Amino acid sequence: MRQQVAKLAGVSEATVSRVLNGVGPVKEATKQRVLAAAAELGYVPNALAQQFARKKSGNLGVVLPHMAKVSLFSTYYFSEMLSGIGSEVQASGNDLLLLFREADQPRNYTALFQSQKIDALIVLGARNMELDRTALEELTQEGYPFCVLNQRFGPRGSESPFLTVDADHWSGSQEAVRHLIDIGCRRIAFINGPEQYSNSIDRREGYLSVLVQSGLPIEQPLMLTGNYSRKSGYELANQLAELIKSGQADSVFAANDRMAIGAMQGLREHGLEAGRDYALCGYDDADAARMASPQLTSVAVPFQEMGRKAASLVLGGGSIGADASRSAVLPVQLVIRESTGVQQRRSK
Repeated sequence: MRQQVAKLAGVSEATVSRVLNGVGPVKEATKQRVLAAAAELGYVPNALAQQFARKKSGNLGVVLPHMAKVSLFSTYYFSEMLSGIGSEVQASGNDLLLLFREADQPRNYTALFQSQKIDALIVLGARNMELDRTALEELTQEGYPFCVLNQRFGPRGSESPFLTVDADHWSGSQEAVRHLIDIGCRRIAFINGPEQYSNSIDRREGYLSVLVQSGLPIEQPLMLTGNYSRKSGYELANQLAELIKSGQADSVFAANDRMAIGAMQGLREHGLEAGRDYALCGYDDADAARMASPQLTSVAVPFQEMGRKAASLVLGGGSIGADASRSAVLPVQLVIRESTGVQQRRSK
């Protein structure tokens, strides 16, 4: 019957659920259409189901990926976003419920709402894969408030199918590469992360766009892939050392600070120092960037602000079906330090 009501009112079944259960934001005109359609069809929702839907747990759920041998809470990326989420949750008088999932584990996020464990959900570490997308589509169909943090689904600049809070990684990558070119670098090696993450795609596209704008060649041997861990950066140091010593590369741009610092350590074992023998730029501006020697030039990402924004949206009942325009892309900023101290010719 709900499907018939949706068809008659010209709305989605999720919107019908929100109106009849009294949850989530719905425009008044839309609400009246749904109520009129339900009355015309003689549809009377189950009172117990309505009461169940309105009941609140007081919990904001945060989905986190479980990664073997990785302490998420010591990882700058996750700890900063959780800090921002936590501050907003505390200010709202709610509680935070952390939910861990295995990489290939089935996602049944709707069950968390149906069992009244959570009132809203933030998803961290989502990937552009069918397993993740299907789970998010189910949440959308049911009209549950949720937000995807630091992951975009669909092309950059297009309307997202889900409520999303992200950073402008495309512009951040461009700023980093332009800085390297400005100090005289012309052969910029790039260490990216896996392309199942939209921020990896954005950083790659930003890197490539500046090379094209600057009239520099795109050279596949200079484009390497890690997995955002320090170890992967360290393991790529052998390739980077060959590129730098042979003159094929004069600088390195890494898609996060962990890979940049790993590469810096590995290159040091080859007698190569960042800021002297090559320029090095990272991304995220983690605490480790300021503590490294030499200090690491990096692109600062407002992870705490992103977390606060996501929590604010979902605790306000946000869902992409209600208002897609509330998805947010926050600006980033390049922070120049010692690791790009190569101020020499390199323009040949």
